[in-house]
Amino acid sequence: MTNPWKKDFPILHQQVNGHPLVYLDSGATSQKPYSVIEAMTQYYEGYNSNVHRGVHTLGTKATDGFEGAREKVRKFIHAKSVQEIIFTRGTTTAINLVASSYARANLKPGDEIITTVAEHHSNFIPWQQAAKATGATFKFLPLEADGTLDIAKIAEMITPQTKIVAIHHLSNVMGTVQPIKELAQMVHAVGGVISVDGAQAAPHMRVDVQDLDVDFYQFSGHKMMGPTGIGVLYGKKSLLEQMEPIEFGGEMIDLVDLHDSTWKELPWKFEGGTPIIAGAIGLGAAIDYLESVGMDIMEAHDRKLATYAAEQMSQIEGLTIYGPKSERTSLVTFNLDDVHPHDVATVLDAEGIAVRAGHHCCQPLMRWLKATATARASFYLYNDESDIDALVKGLKKTKEYFGHVFR
Repeated sequence: MTNPWKKDFPILHQQVNGHPLVYLDSGATSQKPYSVIEAMTQYYEGYNSNVHRGVHTLGTKATDGFEGAREKVRKFIHAKSVQEIIFTRGTTTAINLVASSYARANLKPGDEIITTVAEHHSNFIPWQQAAKATGATFKFLPLEADGTLDIAKIAEMITPQTKIVAIHHLSNVMGTVQPIKELAQMVHAVGGVISVDGAQAAPHMRVDVQDLDVDFYQFSGHKMMGPTGIGVLYGKKSLLEQMEPIEFGGEMIDLVDLHDSTWKELPWKFEGGTPIIAGAIGLGAAIDYLESVGMDIMEAHDRKLATYAAEQMSQIEGLTIYGPKSERTSLVTFNLDDVHPHDVATVLDAEGIAVRAGHHCCQPLMRWLKATATARASFYLYNDESDIDALVKGLKKTKEYFGHVFR
């Protein structure tokens, strides 16, 4: 059956190294549909202007587009208010804002930040450094062999000293979906807050921040069919109001005097300088596209592909798959015996197949897996079983090639 969505993505209709492109690297960045590209082009061609400051027609239209995108984000994750939606450069910036503003102002020696070894560096280093700066203890939830969490074991670790739990929603290596709602309940029971890296989850499943009851949630536009350079920090209004901005300048000020200044109300006090206007408009168009498909359909599609891929790839002798046997979504991370992941990716690229290879910005997890690197195939709406079949064929060819070389 022909994929009904692939036609909407212009970059996919090309050949790479003489083969039809099979793009299996959406975990790093997703491709963009025509509607997103056109929305950004229309802004630049038709109403390019700065926002909030001007009263002329172009400025008003740009402001409407920018703030309209904020409302789309609010609805997409079911936040209570647009005041809880902060535009950032991406997930990394959003996490750093919380770690630099909230964590450093609220932690002291004896407090605990708890995370896992499976975090992306962007959700690991900011908390590591916040712990060092405040004297807080940096601790790690135990992972099961497949990368999942055992709620019973976690319950023993979360105590009144636990002030922040920082964790991924969907692992960019293991493909595991973590029990965020249950974790939030445990953390709140001891008076702590939970911050969730949603960079991989937001593109692939329905996220309801009120139902999850998370305190902070971060994600990026470019992984969910939007442009690069735009991301979102969601935070509960009561917490954001307590926090001080970490960037100062235009857009975020209320009153500037010679020896003191005051800030605008939420969300603008965290958006110093000219914001990412075209990026926000592009993200809004991406959300429109995702909503037109339906996030339930999206999640079912991506789970089906990940399951199919794991089943087909597990039949290749000498191939190791990391992560859970079931309940995985959107990606499969693997290694082929005696072949470096970079060599696997290079041979696949010669066949027009794009996968990721390396430590995936997860060096602590690589050490936990006892691997220096892995290869990763990640899927999205525009992929189908034929892409998986091409990957399996390419992996078999890779194995044959290196088996021949080393004989």
